[in-house]
Amino acid sequence: MEKMAFLFPGQGSHFVGMSKGLYDQYTIVKQTFEEANDVLGYDLAKLCFEGSLAELSKAKNAQPAILVSSVASFRVYMQEIGIVPQFLAGHSLGEYAAFTCAGAIRFSDAVKLLHERGKMTDEVASSDVGAMSIIDGVERKLVVDECKAMEQEGRQVWVSCYNTPNQTAISGESDAVMELEDRLANHGGLATPLLASAPFHCSFMQPMADQLLDKLSGLEYGFFKYPVITNRNAEPMAHSEKVAQNLALHLTSPVQWERTMQYFKHKGVTLTVEMGPKNVLTNMVKANVDGIEALCYGTKEDRKKIEQILAAYPGLRKHIPTIITRSLAVAVATLNQNWDNEEYQEKVVKSYRKIQEIQDRLEETGEKPALEQMRTALDLLKIILDTKKVSVEEQTRWFHQIIDETGMYYELNDYLAPSRLAEKISR
Repeated sequence: MEKMAFLFPGQGSHFVGMSKGLYDQYTIVKQTFEEANDVLGYDLAKLCFEGSLAELSKAKNAQPAILVSSVASFRVYMQEIGIVPQFLAGHSLGEYAAFTCAGAIRFSDAVKLLHERGKMTDEVASSDVGAMSIIDGVERKLVVDECKAMEQEGRQVWVSCYNTPNQTAISGESDAVMELEDRLANHGGLATPLLASAPFHCSFMQPMADQLLDKLSGLEYGFFKYPVITNRNAEPMAHSEKVAQNLALHLTSPVQWERTMQYFKHKGVTLTVEMGPKNVLTNMVKANVDGIEALCYGTKEDRKKIEQILAAYPGLRKHIPTIITRSLAVAVATLNQNWDNEEYQEKVVKSYRKIQEIQDRLEETGEKPALEQMRTALDLLKIILDTKKVSVEEQTRWFHQIIDETGMYYELNDYLAPSRLAEKISR
């Protein structure tokens, strides 16, 4: 049986025409871009599909574009296949998409956040505070040793990404980065400077990290559906309260991608699916570990291969969540703070039984839930949560998770509105 991890690409993976194929084929992709357009106040879809490349490449546009393309790919996969991953991981900027698809950050919040983060990035890049470069063809240890040697000389340059055994990124003082490029070239290294880039994942980004933390601290975070393997330490995170601090530290800490791939190997992952418009991370998977197949859901050819691989495990589809099954699970998972037994029996127990009756009928007929049945289940769940005296804040998080997890982002979005959640439903 396949054990899957989903990967999300980072800065530099944008191009004119990104996600156009999925946009033309799937309504959920159009809806995802339309929501992003509403959040941003401009036509991101048009910019992604028509350019110009210069405008798309501005970080304030590229960062939300990469996020939206990744989330769109993920949503199509969940709609068309729906077999859940064991882990998520995003490379650098891609970690935001990983947290979003895991359910920890709401999509609209992530779009707005990355637009703001992109504007900060453009400001840092234009200030010439530092530089960043990709180094290929030399072993990681040599790059680390050269950084240490330059540090002893009073120069400021560090390894900022550990991508593969023979590919790293370096960031720091512009002159020091260029000198290190020359030193490594003498050992056969090939440098690719990232033009107009901020010096990500090093201490030069601390002022921006402080700014970003202020914005991150103002967000509400949801429950994790899947653990995210973080860039900072290549370890799983599934605690909402740690997301803001992690993403602030993310700016000043090196990306441990090589260790992330080793973690997947150790945990028995056999398939990685890149959620983006083109193959960016698949070669990095292959360069780090053997025995893990790497495919990209955004490309048509790979999409067919993924469908063929997972078609061999039809039993896994039984575990795809629906509004009905998730409503039953949340009804049980939430703590009761109402000790009026008569009210509990009348509203909690009877409502739960009504949801269970819907599920029983669906299992008997083999049909998928109809929209009316989904609404009935959510209304009954609202009665249960109100009766159990679950706070509005916790209810909001649960409803967001249920709808996000089942892909009903737009059909049932009225249940995400505060006015809807505050409404008392009586039967």
